Amino acid sequence: MSTNRATVLADKAKPRGRFPHIKRAGDFLYVSGTSSRRPDNSFDGVEVDELGATNLDIRAQTRAVIENIRDILASEGAGLADLVELSSYLVDMNDFAGYNEVYAEYFDETGPTRTTVAVHQLPHPHLRIEIKAVAHSPLQR
Repeated sequence: MSTNRATVLADKAKPRGRFPHIKRAGDFLYVSGTSSRRPDNSFDGVEVDELGATNLDIRAQTRAVIENIRDILASEGAGLADLVELSSYLVDMNDFAGYNEVYAEYFDETGPTRTTVAVHQLPHPHLRIEIKAVAHSPLQR
């Protein structure tokens, strides 16, 4: 088993650039910035009515992002419990409470370290959040 590999997962949304979903470097896993985008390029947490008005749900998007990260980690035999660090990017800090509420459904003070910052925008106007992650998952020897 190689100790350094990059993987693009066929069952996840194709990256919008030439980078992998996940990279293993020895016992560490690096997950690229992940959104609520589905493989069909639609988004969890986004509703658009017939007039084009949008409802962007930070709770649904946060849940989808964390579950996408969970699935990506599973491709390397790891899980959310293996995370050691998360970096979260919010378009609007007014979403912080909803994001934090959902985050607490998955993690507590024994979980990964976390940094949360506000950004001007993400790669699609319907995205409210993106998270990148680092996990420690020793290879079976």
